[in-house]
Amino acid sequence: MGFLGFLLLGLIAGAIAKLILPGRQGGGWLITLVLGVVGALLGGFIGGLLFNRGLEEFFDLGTWLLAIGGAIIVLLIYGAVTNRNKR
Repeated sequence: MGFLGFLLLGLIAGAIAKLILPGRQGGGWLITLVLGVVGALLGGFIGGLLFNRGLEEFFDLGTWLLAIGGAIIVLLIYGAVTNRNKR
């Protein structure tokens, strides 16, 4: 997968993760892109460790599930860190 494909995957995975998680998450499309890309990297790393599968093809369902799962994890961590600072 190319660089632009990976950025698009991260942006869409981050947006889907924001839709899945309840509540209001802050940040615009740039934060969504960064969290999605970091989440896709995390999902690919975890997928490689646990399932011996990474982010190979853009149109593969496993790639999307790993990227969205990683984005959800990163978004939960981001929400915990930013909510702690608001108290």
